[in-house]
Amino acid sequence: MASPAAGLVVIVGSGLIGRSWAMLFASGGFKVKLYDIEQQQITNALENIRKEMKLLEQLGALKGTLSAEQQLSLITGCSNIQEAVEGAMHIQECVPENLEVKKKIFAQLDGIVGDDVVLSSSTSCLLPSRLFSGLAHVKQCVVAHPVNPPYYVPLVELVPHPETAPVMVDRTHALMQKIGQSPVRLLREIDGFALNRLQYAVISEAWRLVQDGIMSPNDLDLVMSDGLGLRYAFMGPLETMHLNAEGMRSYCDRYGEGMKRVLKTFGPIPEFSGATVEKIHQAICAKVPDDPEHLTARRQWRDTCLRRLARLKSQMPYQ
Repeated sequence: MASPAAGLVVIVGSGLIGRSWAMLFASGGFKVKLYDIEQQQITNALENIRKEMKLLEQLGALKGTLSAEQQLSLITGCSNIQEAVEGAMHIQECVPENLEVKKKIFAQLDGIVGDDVVLSSSTSCLLPSRLFSGLAHVKQCVVAHPVNPPYYVPLVELVPHPETAPVMVDRTHALMQKIGQSPVRLLREIDGFALNRLQYAVISEAWRLVQDGIMSPNDLDLVMSDGLGLRYAFMGPLETMHLNAEGMRSYCDRYGEGMKRVLKTFGPIPEFSGATVEKIHQAICAKVPDDPEHLTARRQWRDTCLRRLARLKSQMPYQ
């Protein structure tokens, strides 16, 4: 039997994100209880986790220092929420992205937890002020938004409610680091958080470039995959600016006016509908047909690439 780290982590919801969180926490040596409303869903999730961990071990890509069997011994299922949360120090909610469904779960948790457990949501877009409003334990609530697929992409956005106690954010930050994730703090909530605001800015301009007939969809994707994306895999846009001149001040002095000129030419927010949708859809489907077989194969290829990139990054000397 593996020696667990201190404390119990509870995962609420056994879908893709919930299973990924369970694997991550087990990789850090934590005991994990996977809660769902139906026992069959839990059974299926545990079997899926077993297969995935065994495959990762065969590929030499299993996270943590424990073997697959040791990690699997730390994960159990439970279909009774009150029983599941007993003794928990961190609860990670992973139910579907629906405000009312999530609020119902947190209302249940609010009535059965103590004053020391962190109540965390995996939401990608719901503001903490809406999600946690009215809870007695609101000071213990925080959003910990992972990036799909969480096992291969380590970023976690931590977004507090206006009343969240700083110590709860600190605890969540430390926990994410302990399981090998890369937590970032938003000092206050904002719609879209940070990742989706950056992502939507890129998507919006990509869409306009195709819509306005400037580029083909495939060439547009190459701008990211064979251009910006390569260096952004190792450093962010601000450090890139710093290195592309003699520091940030130099970059802004040199390129500031040009950036403002180009930014003024950006068009309105796209509708993401109509003829442009069909144009992009047909172009991408020529490369990856949208049937389940091709989509699954392409996702597996993506995950393999991410796994190899993560290994490369781990081998690079940190500077």
